[in-house]
Amino acid sequence: MAAVGIIANPVSGKDIRRLVAHGSVFDNQEKVRMVRRALMGLSAVGVRQVAYMPDYYAILERAMRGCTAKIKLTAAPVPIQGHQGDSTRSARWMAQNDVRCALVLGGDGTCRAVAKGAGEMPLLPLSTGTNNVFPGMIEATVAGMAAGLTAMGKVAAQQGMFRSCRLDILNHGQMIDQALVDVAVYRDRFIASRAVWDIEKVSQIFLTRCRPESIGLSAIGGQLTTIEPHAPSGLRLQLGNAGQKITAAIAPGLIAEVGIANHRSMAVGDAARIDDCPSVLALDGEREVTITQNDQISVRLSDQGPWVIDVAKTMAIARDGSVK
Repeated sequence: MAAVGIIANPVSGKDIRRLVAHGSVFDNQEKVRMVRRALMGLSAVGVRQVAYMPDYYAILERAMRGCTAKIKLTAAPVPIQGHQGDSTRSARWMAQNDVRCALVLGGDGTCRAVAKGAGEMPLLPLSTGTNNVFPGMIEATVAGMAAGLTAMGKVAAQQGMFRSCRLDILNHGQMIDQALVDVAVYRDRFIASRAVWDIEKVSQIFLTRCRPESIGLSAIGGQLTTIEPHAPSGLRLQLGNAGQKITAAIAPGLIAEVGIANHRSMAVGDAARIDDCPSVLALDGEREVTITQNDQISVRLSDQGPWVIDVAKTMAIARDGSVK
């Protein structure tokens, strides 16, 4: 029987940008309500099994209380340690156990962690984080229906989805990490609080997508051009005070003037060496990779990112199929 996965990050929407910017808190009770609505959508199109990532707040268990959806829940049998590895391990278990697609509740960082384990399993990302470029603001009821239609085969495989690009982080030619939206070279020695808000310390930015209405680092590229989520291209920015000045919302309520020394498009397979040392790479808005003198780090654009369900397209295909 077709199963759908749900990975709801209990700590998304609560990082330091509530202090250094004006990000709102996305509490876990609202995630419970969103999951409950998603379950109703899944049930409506015939899904009867849901695999989920267990968490300390018991989001899925709480969502099922008072929910009339006839769905059997199965917890992914993975160790829960309270960090992003929980999402990666849960996604990997789901992908290896015939879960047809997964709803992901979180921000860009959560989606990145899930994508590292998802393999070919399609994702439907729902925004519950801070800087949300990869996940969308989609009503959870409809998202559940779209995920269910995909899992049940009522919309043909890959017909209602697209494959996104990603940014591969290489050290001495070997892939060590990845990002879905942006990579920033951050002039600092320490990962510290992870989140990026001091744009003065950023020397380079690599992007897989950008739009003028985006939030976060991709908003900087969005003031120069537009790259759609499904486009097989990227953008590389070199920041500098002597260049073109643009104004962008780099975090909720935090607007910065940024100097662009130069920018150039990236094709799939293009790679750029990172010469700033010591420094830290921020992946999808969070500092993750420390660069030392012994490293040879480069960033490469790949077209092998996760499959993403396009909710609008999936629902339109289902509608048109039912009309015929």
